[in-house]
Amino acid sequence: MIAWLVPPGIALLPVALGDRAARALAGAPWTHRCPRAALVLWQAAGLAAGLGAICVGLVAGVAPLAALFPHGVHTLARHLVTGHGLDGLGPPQLLALLLSTALPIWLLAHTIHATAGIARERRRQRLLIDIVADHHPGHDVYVLPSSKKAAYCVPGRHHRVVVSQGTLDLLTTSELQAVLRHEHAHARGHHDLALLPFLALTHAFPRLSAAHTARHAVAVLLEMIADDHARQAHGDLPLARALVRMAGHDDGPRPAPFTLTDTGTAERLQRLLTRRAHTPWVPATAYATAMLLLGGPVTVLLAPLIFVTT
Repeated sequence: MIAWLVPPGIALLPVALGDRAARALAGAPWTHRCPRAALVLWQAAGLAAGLGAICVGLVAGVAPLAALFPHGVHTLARHLVTGHGLDGLGPPQLLALLLSTALPIWLLAHTIHATAGIARERRRQRLLIDIVADHHPGHDVYVLPSSKKAAYCVPGRHHRVVVSQGTLDLLTTSELQAVLRHEHAHARGHHDLALLPFLALTHAFPRLSAAHTARHAVAVLLEMIADDHARQAHGDLPLARALVRMAGHDDGPRPAPFTLTDTGTAERLQRLLTRRAHTPWVPATAYATAMLLLGGPVTVLLAPLIFVTT
């Protein structure tokens, strides 16, 4: 039974190592060269940690019932079906089962709460934009009548890409096209959905510093992914110049809290202005690591089903 604790235990290593491990991954130079691979690794690490915690609780909970974890799950299921309840389990095992059950419920509740709050804010933002902004169908953009600088995306099924008149007056044509391409990439890529689990995690565990580090790192990676769409169409310099021009904050229209604008500007500029050699083994290693992290806890969770059908 102890051997079954190893795969989920490995998945829990990022959590066990705490914010130091999260900061090491967030600050790794290769993540800026391969933002998609880094995003997948962050997602896999977060999901594997959650599944690993559930697995550890289940394995420890059914340990007295059988020598092998799948058989222990089968025995527990038979006890529940036949009315024997939790016979054979002591307080430590009951606590482990309770924690493994409560964790996904807790995370799901905060995810639903965060999703509902974001949806309400999006509807409010879209309503205000439709009232005060002019829609330019040629660029599929909404222009706010303000001399201040603003450019952001209100994501969702009926997304809005918003710029202010001050932004139109400030940027050249190529710079504006790069900015709009960047914001449309956020909308088409549903980047808000990629960030949502990390927002929910910070709400569920507000004192977990690693969760806040992950949320910021993922937001920067999503900005870099959108930058790649813009630079492929318009080159590096127009987007870099636009970032510099837009970097200074003022008292203009403020983007909604769920947008990704102005995140990691310094890192994005450095990335746009620095040429780096392409190393295909780096993303391949990141994807392989993500699969290994997820493979352990997923195998443990599926083991009771596999043993039944074989």
